[in-house]
Amino acid sequence: MREVSTEKKQRWVSLYVENRIGVLARISALMAGKSYNISSITVGTTEDPTVSRMTIGLISDDATFEQAKKQLNRCVEVIKLIDITDAPTHMKEILFFKIHECSEFEKGEIFRIAQVFGAKAIDYGIDSVLLECVATEGKNNDLINLLMMKFKNVEIVRGGIVAIESISMIDR
Repeated sequence: MREVSTEKKQRWVSLYVENRIGVLARISALMAGKSYNISSITVGTTEDPTVSRMTIGLISDDATFEQAKKQLNRCVEVIKLIDITDAPTHMKEILFFKIHECSEFEKGEIFRIAQVFGAKAIDYGIDSVLLECVATEGKNNDLINLLMMKFKNVEIVRGGIVAIESISMIDR
């Protein structure tokens, strides 16, 4: 018999759902109604325009996660649920990071940091730079921490994490 953990940790599910109006609202309302702690939720259409794929990150213990999966499986719009918590998976998140009121010297430092982290400068002005980084959540966290330490007037926009099961390797 599997041991049930009461430790709260990050867990992931991937849902194939009917691509209809209100499905995202219904799923997020279900999660909120049960007080599940959603850390990330993304949705987009698949190769089949009638089906969307959702990637949902939850912070929970084993029992709560199992309950959440059962609740999601009961939704009429859910076609398939895959627990990808421990599966070999490729996960990426988009991050936009805008730095305001920076000098020419600071811009050079921003461009060097961006290069190291694989981020791109996608826009800039006289005293500001806009970076885009598509990377793992951890790498984006590291970039944010470094830039927040070095610069004061910043703006951050993070997209949710998208994931797909790996063919041959893990890239979290």
